[in-house]
Amino acid sequence: MAMASLARRRASSLLLRSAELGRFSAAWRGFAAAAEENDVVVIGGGPGGYVAAIKAAQLGLKTTCIEKRGSLGGTCLNVGCIPSKVSTLLSSYIGLLGLKGNFEAPLRVIGVRLGSEVTVVEFAPEIVPTMDAEIRKQFQRMLEKQKMKFLLKTKVVGVDTSGDGVKLTLETADGGKQSTLEADVVLVSAGRIPFTEGLGLERIGIQTDKAGRITVDKKFTTSVPGVFAIGDVIPGPMLAHKAEEDGVACVEFIAGKQGHVDYDLVPGVVYTHPEVASVGKTEDQVKATGVDYRVGKFPFLANSRAKAIDDAEGIVKIIAEKETDKILGVHIMAPNAGELIHEAVLALHYGASSEDIARTCHAHPTMSEALKEAAMATYDRPIHI
Repeated sequence: MAMASLARRRASSLLLRSAELGRFSAAWRGFAAAAEENDVVVIGGGPGGYVAAIKAAQLGLKTTCIEKRGSLGGTCLNVGCIPSKVSTLLSSYIGLLGLKGNFEAPLRVIGVRLGSEVTVVEFAPEIVPTMDAEIRKQFQRMLEKQKMKFLLKTKVVGVDTSGDGVKLTLETADGGKQSTLEADVVLVSAGRIPFTEGLGLERIGIQTDKAGRITVDKKFTTSVPGVFAIGDVIPGPMLAHKAEEDGVACVEFIAGKQGHVDYDLVPGVVYTHPEVASVGKTEDQVKATGVDYRVGKFPFLANSRAKAIDDAEGIVKIIAEKETDKILGVHIMAPNAGELIHEAVLALHYGASSEDIARTCHAHPTMSEALKEAAMATYDRPIHI
């Protein structure tokens, strides 16, 4: 079975002080049941919304959270992040039991692991363009080893669903030669959009940009006093953990305290097998700044824990400023890379050097030793290669 790639997800989180509730309820009848006095009303019970509501209550603010679903968690918990990761994990276990092979990237890997033939059609010249170029190339090679096929610089110009499956008409990105791809299922990964339709934002004067995102200042204040916005409806990475940080910081500002989110240190994770996780700058981004830098790398093939569990394909890459040894970026491709990256996030947050990580004792045998060895390779030499 062939698959082309789609998952368009929508999410929203909006916070109001009680003084604005009356103005907003005229725009949205959903507030009819929330007529009692509140200090904060949160619209949207996704990761950003429910976290903001909890934090507001912890700060002593009388809070109501409004969610149209029958449960909290938004897209992430109900249909997105969590279900897809559980499926990826289950497919890994099935793969270990000997079946053929191995939501965007996770669903593609699941398809391969369950015996499907997966083809990714991508208009751009490479996959995951935000990823460090060296890691991206290794990542694509890894997926190709799992029998996943890639058609890059290719666009879909026609879809025929008249038969049992789906027939796609493809064309090179420059408008050249056409070809046909037949599939049982087509998954479209066309990105995400802010979900603000039906909230009546325009009726009370809330400004949005061309992409439909709500414009806010550094304190998450919208163009209407007393109305705040966080998460996927404002500019920035559309990530659940970023929305959570937004929610906490926003409510702290509302409560008269100081909130803070460092958007340069929001980790990104690709939940495939292996996973790819990163924080900070890529090598190309560092190169563009003109700063002299060093790169240290360590393969998981030389990590004892990875070898012991027979899952040793991957690498840790650290980029550090040459003069000061300050870490500028860390990129990991490995099983559980999404767990390993947080040591690097903390290191960048405190302005650590690669030597700081290298001289920190790491338990043996663990996957995290690869990060220590990469740090050693950055400022000096690794031990185990």
